[in-house]
Formats: sequence, C-alpha cells, structure tokens
Amino acid sequence: MRRDDLGARPDWTEKAEAAGFTFHHLDGPLYWDESAAYAFTLSEIEEELERPAEELHGMCRDAVARIVESEELMDRLAIPPAHRDLVAQSWRDEAPELYGRMDFSYGAGGPAKLLEYNADTPTTLYETSGFQWHWLEDIIASGRLPEGTDQFNGIHEAIVERFRAMFEPDTDIHFAAFEDAVEDYATVETIAWAAREAGMGAHFTDIRQIGVTETGQFADGEDRVIGALFKLYPWEDMLRDDFADAIAGAGCRILEPAWKALLSNKGILPILWDMFPGHPNLLPAVFADGDASDLGPDVVEKPIFSREGAGIRIRAGDESEASADTAYDAHPRILQAYAPLPRFGEEYVMCGVWLVGPEAHGLGLRADRSRITQDTSRFRPHYIEA
Repeated sequence: MRRDDLGARPDWTEKAEAAGFTFHHLDGPLYWDESAAYAFTLSEIEEELERPAEELHGMCRDAVARIVESEELMDRLAIPPAHRDLVAQSWRDEAPELYGRMDFSYGAGGPAKLLEYNADTPTTLYETSGFQWHWLEDIIASGRLPEGTDQFNGIHEAIVERFRAMFEPDTDIHFAAFEDAVEDYATVETIAWAAREAGMGAHFTDIRQIGVTETGQFADGEDRVIGALFKLYPWEDMLRDDFADAIAGAGCRILEPAWKALLSNKGILPILWDMFPGHPNLLPAVFADGDASDLGPDVVEKPIFSREGAGIRIRAGDESEASADTAYDAHPRILQAYAPLPRFGEEYVMCGVWLVGPEAHGLGLRADRSRITQDTSRFRPHYIEA
C-alpha cells in the first residue's frame, strides 16, 4: 500500500455535479479528494483485506448465534428486554442480510486489524461503488495509469445479485432515510438503483413519514403499505422508538434484519476477542468494567453505540486524542487495544472493506490529519497495480 500523488482531474467537480454527487464538499471543506490515490497489489487486496474480512464475517455470525442464547450478552449490548425476542427470532428465521462495511487499520506493517464493523447503516457507498470507479476509468483514459489497472470494486453488481437472491421479481421495496441528509439519501438511492436493476420496485420515503395503520402495518406518507423496507436508520434507535412495539407484528421484511443490531454494536468486539482470542485480525478488547490487563498500555475507549468517530478517546501517550463529539457519551463503553492507522505524509488512512452478504466486494479509504476517522474525513480513491 502506497500513496500516489496522481493529481486531480481538472473537471472532476463538474463530473461530480453531473452525477448527482453533490456532497463532494461538506459545508465548505473538501470531502472527495482525488489529488492523491492509494495503490495496492493484488495480493494485498485478496490475501490481506478480502480474505480476512470474509473470515471475520463468519466469526461474527458465530458470535450472533451465541449472543441470542444469552441474556447476559444481550444485557452487555444494551438490547432492550422488550425486543430481545424480535432480535433473536430474526436470527433463528435466517433473515438474510444485505451489506456492511468493516473498518481496518492496515498499511503500517502486519495483518489488518478490525477496528469496528458497520453492519447496519454504513454510508460512503455511492462514492465507493460509483464515483470511485468512474475516476479510475478517466485516469486510465488520460494515460496517468496503464491499461489493466484495476480496483477492488464489484459492489454494485454484487448488490444487484443479492437482491435477486433475496426477493422474488417485481417485489416492491421501500427505501427510507432522512431526505435532507444528503449522504444518507445518496446511499439509499445507490441501493435502490441496484434493486431496480435486479427487477424490483423501489420507492423512496422520508423515514419520518412512515406510520402504523389501524391493522398494525407500516405505511408511507401516501398510505401505501410497506411490505419490504430498507432503512438507513440504526436498530439501536428503532428499538427505542415509540413504534418499536409494532415491528414484530407489522408483517414487514426489514433490511438490515434485526439481528444486525448485535454486529453494528461495538460490544461485539470484546465478544469476538473472548471467542477467538489471539486471532491475527482482531484487537484485544473488553467491556469497560472488565480486566484490561491484556490490552497493553495504549487503548481506545469507544461507546457501544456511536457513528463517525463520535465519543472515541485514544489513550496512547503522546498520541492521545479525543473526539469533540460527545453525543454518545452516555452509552456503555468498551476498551480496545490501540492499533495506529498508517500515516502517509500528514494524513492517517483507514481501509473500509465492503461486504455484500458474506462476501467482500470493495474498498473505500478515508483520510484525516486526526487519528480518529470522522464524518469530515476525506475520501481517497484507490487502484490495484497492473
């Protein structure tokens, strides 16, 4: 893995606007940054990122099977008692999953280390699966990279096939997010585009417009009953909302399934370490009230519920750092051994490996001068050397 200062396309902003990629800047600062890209060898992708991600995904499923049989672990993950049966039954019913993103520290030497698993509502999907690929095509066409240069990016095609495997043709699926959150809307529309290509009906609805009918079903703002729902809204919030009691009897197939609430929770990290101690792609981790003696002197403290680096505190000597976002500080916390992100120039880079079902199909990179990857961190494209 190395940084390559290829330089940006002179017309990239116009192309982004034409493609509907309107959040290439975030309230001023640059978000999509193609002034530099990161190069990987094929073996780095296949053996050091793709294979570990798929193995870890299988281990995560083993962890879910254990958690749903344990009230103690459900407590640890703060799953509301009233809805534990909903979570457990979705697993026993083998409710299929769609996608997720595992974030790794990789590139500083040694094996990739799992930092967390965004298994329920991961974003950065459009820029990873779409705009990043168009960047590569343009860079090859301009002669700045040779013919045969590739990218770890089969996400769109994999999601199309996943929909075909999960639903009958012509199934109507609602796609819900907060319409005024531009990145969330882009993520949902990217997935809806794949669903349409798979032969499904896809209808967007602002998640605030969903209600419960007199017969206990979910309906959108136009009173259309929702039989299948993709929601970019985390299960930890859904299970605490006023309509949570209606979920079990609504007859609605929800993506991601309820059992994904156990994997998107950072409490899965100490459970994985307890089940698979010493695994080369895991970091030692414990719940905050546990024995942290195996973690070493440098640790990271994380709320079990958080997004975009919120609430994270790195305690590592001169490298100590804390997120300014304290929105999740009231939640229980875990401790995880510190695995520094690789540093290239002035930026730290995190590798996000995308899974569709059980298989890894793509890579997105986030870069920041901070050691904590956050919502303002820049997106960097990548390529596989020819």
